[in-house]
Amino acid sequence: MTSGFAPPPSASLSADAPAARLGRMLEPAEWAEAGIPLLRNPRDVVTDLHTRHLPTLSTAVVAVLDTDERVAASASFSRRASAADGWVFRNALLVQLRRIIPHDLRRRAPVRTAILLYCRDGDARWTEEDGAWMWGLRDACTLHGLRCGAYMTLTRAGWQVLGEGRSGRRPHSASSPEADRTGTSPWDDGVPGPRHAAGRSFEVQRHTAAR
Repeated sequence: MTSGFAPPPSASLSADAPAARLGRMLEPAEWAEAGIPLLRNPRDVVTDLHTRHLPTLSTAVVAVLDTDERVAASASFSRRASAADGWVFRNALLVQLRRIIPHDLRRRAPVRTAILLYCRDGDARWTEEDGAWMWGLRDACTLHGLRCGAYMTLTRAGWQVLGEGRSGRRPHSASSPEADRTGTSPWDDGVPGPRHAAGRSFEVQRHTAAR
């Protein structure tokens, strides 16, 4: 027989929460092994999404590509401060996907591909937040009948496709949103200047885009 006091259920759940969050993220090696299709021209894709949404820090841009790698639909939304959790990210991405494009669950195999561009602070190295976004993107694609595509980050150093090593200096996280209105290139160096919420940790930002 043992003595002592059992912790209340709330304390047990709280202790398990960090471990659960760590289980809902993908490391670069796991992402590379997942068979994510390579973009033919990632620079053009990043440039297109940046032009459409002009993301600032903590903004995610989810896009659906057709078979010719053209953007069929896209949406941008901002992340509020919270712990990085793939489950929360998955739900936020699903809200956006359901708003901008019908699901493909009736198809035998996915035809369209969803990709994600996330503008964040820090350097270009993988972070646990990136791992949570990867997990969320992969799971959201499965639930919406899409192929899971590239996860890209936009930092002060430029853009990069995680898990592939392809990158570029422009656009970057400090590209000025005012550049288009002044007639200058949107990739010039500079200082970065409702429908319904996408879950408790997110809110919709700017607009959706489709063509």
